[in-house]
Amino acid sequence: MSQRINFRQASWPADRKALSLIRREVFVEEQQVPEDLEFDGLDAGALHWLAEEPGGEPIGTLRLLPSGQIGRMAVRRPWRGHGIGSHLLECALNAAIRHGWREVWLNAQATRLGFYARHDFFIISDTFEDAGIPHRRMLRRIRNSMARAG
Repeated sequence: MSQRINFRQASWPADRKALSLIRREVFVEEQQVPEDLEFDGLDAGALHWLAEEPGGEPIGTLRLLPSGQIGRMAVRRPWRGHGIGSHLLECALNAAIRHGWREVWLNAQATRLGFYARHDFFIISDTFEDAGIPHRRMLRRIRNSMARAG
């Protein structure tokens, strides 16, 4: 990608508008997830990351809950396929390492299993539906030697 993407840890109070814009566009509008399911009241207690294009436009997000659950990863359509999701995931994994966690988990949409498998997540559940979309729970074990900048 020729343009420099900025990745940063975000604050729900300060960055709520940008984080919500991405999630509303990807989950509520594109995937038809009901807004009350998407915005579940857990954001204030989560760690968030935000990807922004060089002009400051928000283009991707992800959150990490205190339970170790990674979720709400969303990249706006024009920016998909450029490694943004992978970098956001790496940011969350590095935060988990800093917290001393031994594992993180997520509920992956069935169409995204390969993406997470490439990042060393493995399936630990049967298929289940969430907001009408098939998912599988996946787990990633963490070793402290994996830490990289992020």
